[in-house]
Amino acid sequence: MSIKHYDSLVIGTGPGGEGAAMKLAKSGQRVGVVEAYHQVGGGCAHWGTIPSKALRHSIQMLADYRRNPLFQRTAYQVELEFPALLKAADAVISDQVRTRYRHYQRNRVDVIFGRARFLDPNRLEVAKPTGALEQFTADTLVVATGSRPYHPPEVDFSHPRVLDSDSVLRLKHTPRSITIYGAGVIGCEYASIFCNLDVKVNLVNTRDRLLSFLDDEITDALGYHLRHQGTVIRHNEVCEQVDALEDGVVMHCRSGKKFKTDVLLWANGRTGNTENLGLREIDVALNQRGQIEVNERYQTNLPHIYAVGDVVGPPALASASYDQGRFVGTHIAQGETDWSLIEDFPTGIYTNPEISSIGRTERELTDQNVPYEVAHAQFKTIARAQITGHTVGMLKLLFHRETLEILGIHCFGEQASEIIHIGQAIMSQKGGANTLEYFANTTFNYPTMAETYRVAALNGLNRIF
Repeated sequence: MSIKHYDSLVIGTGPGGEGAAMKLAKSGQRVGVVEAYHQVGGGCAHWGTIPSKALRHSIQMLADYRRNPLFQRTAYQVELEFPALLKAADAVISDQVRTRYRHYQRNRVDVIFGRARFLDPNRLEVAKPTGALEQFTADTLVVATGSRPYHPPEVDFSHPRVLDSDSVLRLKHTPRSITIYGAGVIGCEYASIFCNLDVKVNLVNTRDRLLSFLDDEITDALGYHLRHQGTVIRHNEVCEQVDALEDGVVMHCRSGKKFKTDVLLWANGRTGNTENLGLREIDVALNQRGQIEVNERYQTNLPHIYAVGDVVGPPALASASYDQGRFVGTHIAQGETDWSLIEDFPTGIYTNPEISSIGRTERELTDQNVPYEVAHAQFKTIARAQITGHTVGMLKLLFHRETLEILGIHCFGEQASEIIHIGQAIMSQKGGANTLEYFANTTFNYPTMAETYRVAALNGLNRIF
């Protein structure tokens, strides 16, 4: 058997794997990528970020149409089923796959389709779709295999009414009611999606508040608007038993509460895709969730084997995974890096309304005894928001009372994940250029949502002068 050798092999073609492969190829290395699925793009393109956000966009368009006074007479005659809304994502996925594949071709990266398994620390065996087995060796390897929904053994996920964040995208009908167990990012996003389809939603949270890593004012606003849209939220609940029946699913909680709905969406935790990779056999350290343990350079305990993306755990964001891949590619090619990952990366949560944030929260600044002040701009006062009808939301800037340095930016409302980047760019500046005064003294196009920065900055300055 002939064994092909590469300078570097990457397992997985999601954002982390692509980032590493592109950086290595542009550094002159001979690179191969191994993909278990029949198309490139990973979970991000096929059953994660892209399909769920395309679905959310379609439902947002439907909600906007129903709310627009121009169409009041006909709006509620429009009835779209869940599968029809999912179809809108197909074209986006196809475009993404073609784009990603062109990147590999243009940079002369070999794409090897099949399931990889380590035979030793430098050798992979790949089971091809045809059943054939091929072996490949490399000086360095990058594992970027992503993650999948966590399945506790006591829950029957083979039942058609018991779903996870992958199988919900194969749902063939619009349920009348749904219980979502887990109120993290995925749970909150799907609560927004289903309640805007007029589905009765129970959002069952294992913690005492929604998305506790975010600013409290933002999560309070999210909770209010989810309830306003019809979602029933239950905090501090722990599932003890799931009964999947012919006519629905009953979830029993430790508190004694029972939730019976058409379907159950289990959105509580994720597991690293490391099963059958042969990592334990070569003594690569894994944690109890199957995630790979890495150091600050994303190296495993075997220094020539790296891991990036969801398979190493939080933050589990496509944007951060891609940067991790580029970071690793630089470290492999050059032996060191003269740049580091941006410490403050934005978080985007595609609920309705959207949430995006960067930097510290009020809670963190209070705990750190930082003298800060708050600057607000309410979307309802912004002309562009009034024109589009998206008046729910706000921009919140946290800044140092003495230096005016921007310490945190939190946005809630339509296009929050776009609006945040204006603040991110200024917040990252050095030498005193990252202050509130920049926004107060800058002319923004009118009417735009970007104008919220000027409104917020003036609001903040009025608080201290």
